[in-house]
Amino acid sequence: MSAEIGRALADQAKRDGLKYFLVSFLDLFGVQRAKLVPASAIASVSSAGAGFAGFAAHFALSPADADMVAVPDPASLIRLPWKPEVAWLASNLYLGGQPFEQCPRRVLQKQLGRAAELGYRFKTGVEVEFMLLEPKGPPAVDARDSYFKPCYDQTALMRQFDVLSEVCGYHEQLGWEPYQADHEDANGQYEVNWKFAEALLTADRVAFHKFMLRSVAEAHGLRATFMPKPLASKTGNGMHMHVTLHDSVTDRNVFKAASADDGFGDAYGLSRIANTFLGGLMAHMCGLAAISNPTVNSYKRLGSATTDSGATWAPTLASHGGNDRTHVVRVPDAPRFELRIADMAANPYLLPAATLAAGLDGMATCADPGPRATVPAAQLPRDAARELPSNLLEAVHALEADAPLRKALGEEFCSAYLRLRRAQWREYCMHLTRWELDTYLDV
Repeated sequence: MSAEIGRALADQAKRDGLKYFLVSFLDLFGVQRAKLVPASAIASVSSAGAGFAGFAAHFALSPADADMVAVPDPASLIRLPWKPEVAWLASNLYLGGQPFEQCPRRVLQKQLGRAAELGYRFKTGVEVEFMLLEPKGPPAVDARDSYFKPCYDQTALMRQFDVLSEVCGYHEQLGWEPYQADHEDANGQYEVNWKFAEALLTADRVAFHKFMLRSVAEAHGLRATFMPKPLASKTGNGMHMHVTLHDSVTDRNVFKAASADDGFGDAYGLSRIANTFLGGLMAHMCGLAAISNPTVNSYKRLGSATTDSGATWAPTLASHGGNDRTHVVRVPDAPRFELRIADMAANPYLLPAATLAAGLDGMATCADPGPRATVPAAQLPRDAARELPSNLLEAVHALEADAPLRKALGEEFCSAYLRLRRAQWREYCMHLTRWELDTYLDV
């Protein structure tokens, strides 16, 4: 907590004509919380922190706990392109004057600190999928978007030009270097992409992007959803994450083999470091699923047998292959990994934190990822790869059983996170569905 930061933000407000700041953070369920702070008060708020009752958000706290305080990070400042008198600030949380271990941003910062101690920087790029729906929810807003294979449909894409071009224009204005937007595999589903960056910067941008996209969609009379599986027969909303590890001094991508001796004999030129990092991902994939696929609905996407288009584009096995989208880890045409398990419900800070923790553990233990699959995942022998968790409870149990991953992420965080996810599962189990009535009423 720094008075100097507050003074710098106050000076910036005067210089740039800012009238308000959104002092923001994400809770453990990825819900974005904030207080609107007048520019005249930002110096004092930055020094003391903005107070929040932690029990009112998704944290393992009670009404008896003291306020947690959000201290804004000035490096994260983003001016709202559609409301330029307001600036958004990602914040770090404190409780009782100490860093709050349940804070998702802190969980990521701690993993990045571990990597830095080893001489590495972690970079990520994400593919953000979403659907544009009627304001009250399904169905998709564009009734004419009904083709059974709608992916890349140019006409349907252009019918949402106003929303997509506005969002991409804001990305350009903010310096994110957007490079494409497309219609995805489900009717009413789209994706936008921008350049990869340092993992913390990417996570801040994903958090802000979701807020921005919802705001733009609402202004156009639409509803943007990132729900993993909002339409039962359609492809779900994934958040594929591309990861690389770089030398802290030279910025060299250390996943790329520096010489023939450095590689491990595959056709992609990956280094021994990349091999052991991948080994860590494969070893911890089932436990990681509790974070990459954190909701009951997540497993409607992972476990779906098929969709109207003929493919779910979501993995079911902990397998890895080359440029093959059926595996949980894909190695595209560059020295990077694409993690395909995650969906858009994943907390944008916790997902890279858990991925990095798993990879660093693999490097420390010289983990072997096993042979690279040379056939699609569906053609693998039954004993060639573990099945991914089929529901949230299985994923919670897998993380509970993964002591190295829990230790790396921090027991205080993991205990709180697992407690809240178990409670969510119990709440789901108490819900009586239409299917149960239709199936069992006359048993």
